[in-house]
Amino acid sequence: MTNNGAISLADAKRVLRRYWWVLPIAVLSLGALGYAATRVLPKKYKSSTTVLVEQPVVPPDYVRPVVQEDLHNHLASMQAQVLSSSQLQPIIEKFGLYPDQRGKVRNEILQAQLRKAVDVELMQPMMGAVNRQPPGFHVSVTFDNPRQAQQICQEVTSMFMEANKSNRLNKAKATTGFLGDQLVQAKANLDEQDAKLADFKRKYLGMLPEEEQANLNLLNGLNTQLEANTQTINRAQQDKAFNETFLSQQEANWKNTLAGGGEQSTDTLETQLATLKAQLHDLLLRYKPEHPDVIKLKSQVDDLEHRIAAEPVTPPTLPPASASAKTPREPAQLQQLRGKIKQDDLNIADLTRRQGQIQNQISVLQARVQSSPMVEEQFKQLNRNYQTAQQGYDQLLKNQNDAAMATELEQEQQSETFQVLDAPNLPGAPSFPDVLQFTGGGLGGGLVFGFAILYLIAMTDKAMYSERDVELALKLPVLTVVPSLDQKMTRKNREVGHSRKFEPSVALKA
Repeated sequence: MTNNGAISLADAKRVLRRYWWVLPIAVLSLGALGYAATRVLPKKYKSSTTVLVEQPVVPPDYVRPVVQEDLHNHLASMQAQVLSSSQLQPIIEKFGLYPDQRGKVRNEILQAQLRKAVDVELMQPMMGAVNRQPPGFHVSVTFDNPRQAQQICQEVTSMFMEANKSNRLNKAKATTGFLGDQLVQAKANLDEQDAKLADFKRKYLGMLPEEEQANLNLLNGLNTQLEANTQTINRAQQDKAFNETFLSQQEANWKNTLAGGGEQSTDTLETQLATLKAQLHDLLLRYKPEHPDVIKLKSQVDDLEHRIAAEPVTPPTLPPASASAKTPREPAQLQQLRGKIKQDDLNIADLTRRQGQIQNQISVLQARVQSSPMVEEQFKQLNRNYQTAQQGYDQLLKNQNDAAMATELEQEQQSETFQVLDAPNLPGAPSFPDVLQFTGGGLGGGLVFGFAILYLIAMTDKAMYSERDVELALKLPVLTVVPSLDQKMTRKNREVGHSRKFEPSVALKA
């Protein structure tokens, strides 16, 4: 008798000893049923092959491959492509599959059946391998005809290899085309930035950052020229003033001579000499003897001294009567002085014009130097944009060249390819149903089924075989036990020990 579904070891032994024949019957029956199923169920034959992934002939360090997709994703994409309806229907028609169902069911149902018959499984990478990518994959086809299973497996494998080739080549061409389009756009952008930079340089010629130092040097040089030109103008004005003074004196002397009837006196020349020496003395106080004004004034003093020394002493004479009626001719000395004054005016005008030009150039250079920071900021922005466009173009050009080489490798089958390790085999024995699996499964199932029957027998047995059973049934303690008078039962109870059969009437209430 069981207690809430719990079976003791003694109960199990008792049931097993009494109903031992249930186990062999259940095991043999289900084993025979499993074997019979192998003879009745339709046979399925499995043809399989192994496809390895070969690495590129050219190392990736030399030519970087365009397609670097993970094999899991790549195989899933190809499997969806190969096992699509557009690919499976030609296989059905090519090998005449499902002849008894064609025309009776829709093509989608036949394609679904064929899709279930094809199995693709990735190979596990070897332990300790650096590259954890699967080395290949298995393709297997399970069909009711061994020859057709082999043909279908070979066809599907060829489709996988062709899909891999076309997919990689198409992706490489698409990548190359995309990079080519991007390169054209990058070239147009680079030309645009180059044109902007060239226009900016033409517009701000002379104010560019690299010309700032040259402008400063030119400005310093022009300031020096302006100072020298100003000094030259001052000297020219002094010469003109001296020549004008000297001319006025000479004119006065000449007029006095004409009015008094005599020549220029020596005292007048000496007076001029004294005046020149006084001017020379003033210049020496301001300049060195090597100064051009000092040298020039010294030359004039020397000339005047020579003239005084060479002047003849002649008595005054009256002019003839005929000469008084004629217009007197101006002396050559006065004409020379007038020519010098005119030349001084021309020199002063030329120097003044030159001074204006220098001042204009200084103004232009000063404006350039003042505008240099603003121009430099704009130039940096344009140059930065140009450098960015140049770098982008160079990078795209390199990528486009790499993609072109990778595409050429794909076309020449020198990149990552699929290689069939073993051709699809022709199965000699059916893979389904498997006699060993079905028979072993039947025997194991029969064993489990037999134990389940024994468990049910033990659960449904309400007989009491021990003191515990009596206590469980009556819920009263047992005070004494009266053995059975049956000799056979007595012998059995002696052999079993505590396993005795009791009548419910022997239980006494305490």
